[in-house]
Amino acid sequence: MSSVEIALKMELDAVEFYSKCAEKTKSPIGKKMFLSIADDERHHVACANKVVRGLGFDPSKNTPKQNMKTIFESNKNILSQKVTATTDDLEALTIAMKMEKDGVEFYRKAAAEASTPEEKAFFECLIKDEEEHYAIFENAHSLLSDTSNWFMWDEHAIYEG
Repeated sequence: MSSVEIALKMELDAVEFYSKCAEKTKSPIGKKMFLSIADDERHHVACANKVVRGLGFDPSKNTPKQNMKTIFESNKNILSQKVTATTDDLEALTIAMKMEKDGVEFYRKAAAEASTPEEKAFFECLIKDEEEHYAIFENAHSLLSDTSNWFMWDEHAIYEG
């Protein structure tokens, strides 16, 4: 199995996992986040299929962080409230971070060993997107595990009291 075919399988697995996470989470923002990442992974699947067939690929016009910024901005009222998470939500985020980290490691190796410039560009695109996914999941984990500190550090809020 080639590195691109392995990447295709990894991305299909990610679509399935993130779709299931979206179904299970109770948080409307969590649902949107997981669905957005699943959409990114679907795009990666389409790109991998094109690379396998020698048809090139089209990087996404929007970055994962741009998509997430839109989701968070449109849900500021929910974020300003104390956000509670279930153990399942936090565990899903922990698993997601590991999946993304492992993916980046595999894609770095695959990029270094790519047999064509097209494959190398494809893997470099995946590395960038998966690193952004990791950062999104890490940020969400921080938000859900310690909301007040998340606002203080990530949003640079100043609390007076």
